[in-house]
Amino acid sequence: MSVARVTEISATSAKSFDDAAVQGIARASKTLRNIKSAWIKEKHVSVDDGKISAFRVNMAVTFLLDES
Repeated sequence: MSVARVTEISATSAKSFDDAAVQGIARASKTLRNIKSAWIKEKHVSVDDGKISAFRVNMAVTFLLDES
């Protein structure tokens, strides 16, 4: 039997939403093992002087818990 947990994270990139998601998963994988999926829940942009300065994604990351 597998048991999974879901945790929410936010990640930001100056390039794109896709890059923010890639960076978020890369960072999460440093502390979470067995990541199986991620759901992008929200996308936001930061605007400075009329231009997009940052892309932010909020995502739910699912990972399997270790067997005890």
